[in-house]
Amino acid sequence: MEKAHKEKPNQPAPRPPRQGPTNEAQMAAAAALARLEQKQSRAWGPTSQDTIRNQVRKELQAEATVSGSPEAPGTNVHFSTDPVAASIMKIYTFNKDQDRVKLGVDTIAKYLDNIHLHPEEEKYRKIKLQNKVFQERINCLEGTHEFFEAIGFQKVLLPAQDQEDPEEFYVLSETTLAQPQSLERHKEQLLAAEPVRAKLDRQRRVFQPSPLASQFELPGDFFNLTAEEIKREQRLRSEAVERLSVLRTKAMREKEEQRGLRKYNYTLLRVRLPDGCLLQGTFYARERLGAVYGFVREALQSDWLPFELLASGGQKLSEDENLALNECGLVPSALLTFSWDMAVLEDIKAAGAEPDSILKPELLSAIEKLL
Repeated sequence: MEKAHKEKPNQPAPRPPRQGPTNEAQMAAAAALARLEQKQSRAWGPTSQDTIRNQVRKELQAEATVSGSPEAPGTNVHFSTDPVAASIMKIYTFNKDQDRVKLGVDTIAKYLDNIHLHPEEEKYRKIKLQNKVFQERINCLEGTHEFFEAIGFQKVLLPAQDQEDPEEFYVLSETTLAQPQSLERHKEQLLAAEPVRAKLDRQRRVFQPSPLASQFELPGDFFNLTAEEIKREQRLRSEAVERLSVLRTKAMREKEEQRGLRKYNYTLLRVRLPDGCLLQGTFYARERLGAVYGFVREALQSDWLPFELLASGGQKLSEDENLALNECGLVPSALLTFSWDMAVLEDIKAAGAEPDSILKPELLSAIEKLL
């Protein structure tokens, strides 16, 4: 079984609908990630991607040694009871490029389909680890080796054709081969999984009115780029006028815009309130606009009053709260302006009332000076 595409079923099974992680993975990961979130206390919010990943790994290893946790009361599920779920979670969560994850997962599924469709053919029960397809699509993904071993494959040295030294293969155990339904179940579990993401700490802060409101100093974590790539982006921006003068097709422009959307991991947003105070929070670059509205509403004393958020230039943000922040041009930072719904505000004033102070007292008590 050296190439996953040797045999193609006439009617391949449709990919199962996407769904959240299995209960086993979700419970254990939730406990581990909750502890991780409590440990993050940097002023700017997220730590580097490598640091987050390493810390999650430590938390998951710790989770595998205990039965339940304070974050998941009454739960005895942990990763040591389901290594398949743990390996799937790693594949989806620890690998950054989700396009490569999909390609690798689909290739693994093809391997398992071949075994299911041709149970009597020995060649499909062996996977050569140095095979080009395996190296390019699977070996490069973290968690894939754990998955193969968890579902019943064993590493074996076998004689290689036309060479003296043996080569390493994954060989399916006879025990697993006798239970084809388990392979099919694990395949569907793999195809239907999704990444487990740690809940981002908003690092909510309130600042006094400041002329520095539109000035942002962002840590490197915000950028999905290396230091050299950031320098290159700065150089490219300096050439923007020349580039815009070149005739480009619509497809070329759209491709360039899509590349721009993927440059950032996070965005730092500030909301200027009517009294000049600033409310600040950190968001994933691909979070929905609705998350920003919810974040602001939670901070308001009169959280029942409708309000609007305006971008630079006084332009009202889209009413489609499902739009991603990077699609709205709100990355890697942005200063928004808060405005009460004027019609409702006029009705309140006409009734002889005034809105309470804008922010909740507990937030105002921790107000800072923006430096």
